[in-house]
Amino acid sequence: MSFFKTARPFVIAGPCSAETREQVMETAHALSAMKVQLFRAGIWKPRTRPGSFEGNGPQALEWLQEAKQTYHIPLTAEVAEPAHIELALKHGVDVLWIGARTTVNPFQVQHLADALKGVDIPVMIKNPVNPDVDLWQGAIERFEKAGISNVAAIHRGFSGYSAAAGYRNQPNWPIPIELKRRKPELAIICDPSHITGKRSRIAEVSQKAMDMHFDGLMIETHPRPEEAWSDAAQQVTPETLKEILANLVVREEYTQDMTGLIQLEYLRQLMDSLDAEIIDLVAKRMELSEQMAEVKRACNMTAYQPARWREIVETRSERAQAHQLSKEFIVELYEKIHHESIRKQLAILENATKEIKK
Repeated sequence: MSFFKTARPFVIAGPCSAETREQVMETAHALSAMKVQLFRAGIWKPRTRPGSFEGNGPQALEWLQEAKQTYHIPLTAEVAEPAHIELALKHGVDVLWIGARTTVNPFQVQHLADALKGVDIPVMIKNPVNPDVDLWQGAIERFEKAGISNVAAIHRGFSGYSAAAGYRNQPNWPIPIELKRRKPELAIICDPSHITGKRSRIAEVSQKAMDMHFDGLMIETHPRPEEAWSDAAQQVTPETLKEILANLVVREEYTQDMTGLIQLEYLRQLMDSLDAEIIDLVAKRMELSEQMAEVKRACNMTAYQPARWREIVETRSERAQAHQLSKEFIVELYEKIHHESIRKQLAILENATKEIKK
């Protein structure tokens, strides 16, 4: 059995960053009394911009090692360089994980896989920041070819140009589902902390992951989240984590020989996720329509542009037919979207005209 399928859900918890020895020990003490399989903490933090807290490095590994020895809780840490792997193994880290910013670079992934040849240690691989299932699968296969037999995928959502529907990273559920279809034996763990970016939605997304038949959860946990040095908004207290786990409904694993009703529930969950993403995308499109209205106002242009509408009908119809979708259906759908877009633009243009007349 896979190391990551010894419990369901397989729970990974701990702070975003190992800030101080006291914080690490306090968190580990609280989690050791719960059903947590791995204690996580960021050692090296790949921050988006310089000047942010980038982790305590080797000193933090010493704190984690002490926590493991004191509370007998296995450790996991993110590594991004072969030197990180050497230090992590030296300090007794039990499981390594590869972050989203590393997964996106096949050259770096290969360096890490090469560094682990001959090492028997489980590895978790987060999805790349962009929604590319092939890139994610490729990273997993690089470690498998290096001889790592226990590999898991971590779904932490995908970056976009703006947040949608209250998510920090768009979950894009069909991508991990497709990865699971391609690699049925692969354990997939959901990271609701990074998907939501806010603690108030972690329980909701954790349940969604269980409903989608994921194998585990990685939830950032801090004794005083509001004081956290990084990602304060998305961390929960150990007490809240305990409550989230206690309220989870864990359903049977999906298999092809399920009864019809269970299969139907699985497919409905997938459809619900797709519907949510469709609505989010339509909302983004309407935001763009409003921005276009401002440009049209400044250029003294009309809201309706016949040539542009003809282009939309032609290009969207071609794309639809490539996916075996009815041209009539897509044109009718886009007529409704276009009508709403024009309505929003006209409202903006009319308001601008009223302001000029005042």
